[in-house]
Amino acid sequence: MSRRPRGRRNPPARRRPPGVESTLRIIGGDWRGRRLPVTVADGLRPTPERVRETLFNWLAPRILGARCLDLFAGTGALGIEALSRGAAHVQFVDSDRQAIASIRDTLSTLDATDRATLTLGDALRVSIAAPAPELVFIDPPFARHLHGEALDAIFAMLAPHARVYLEYPAAEAAAIQSLLAGRARVLREKRAGQVGYCLAQPARDGEDNGRP
Repeated sequence: MSRRPRGRRNPPARRRPPGVESTLRIIGGDWRGRRLPVTVADGLRPTPERVRETLFNWLAPRILGARCLDLFAGTGALGIEALSRGAAHVQFVDSDRQAIASIRDTLSTLDATDRATLTLGDALRVSIAAPAPELVFIDPPFARHLHGEALDAIFAMLAPHARVYLEYPAAEAAAIQSLLAGRARVLREKRAGQVGYCLAQPARDGEDNGRP
């Protein structure tokens, strides 16, 4: 009696590693259109492209030659976009070793390591590279609600007339406004789906023409 050939079994599905390979597309500037491999750490939520596009339209008058601080950098999307558009220097800060390694690889690919400082550590206790940053990106993990602590950590170290970008769950826009009251003046604010974001000016700056 002949045996029927057994069907091939599918190999067991591989477990995803803690970091998942993805692609970062640079929207504008010298590296416009470049697609770069990045490692997205577990639970990471990169800034959506249309949000980045709007943000850097706001920052167009200020980005050239600016010194930037990218807190909770993740994939480095905001800081790398800033470099592409002419920022002089970006300090990337993240507590995830894999995220910092991925940003380092991306900067090496772009031949831009000399315009960046990579800091592995707690964004709430960061030592900011001198001179003081003029643009700060704050996009912490939404579930941890760290916006207030991040603002407290960096406000005293900002350059005069600095601008601070915050990204948060759209449903928490009112809470963010309350958080900024007395700390900063909101210059621009928008929503994209479930993501809210704004550009603010620290209140200590005194008079200003109100330009983003």
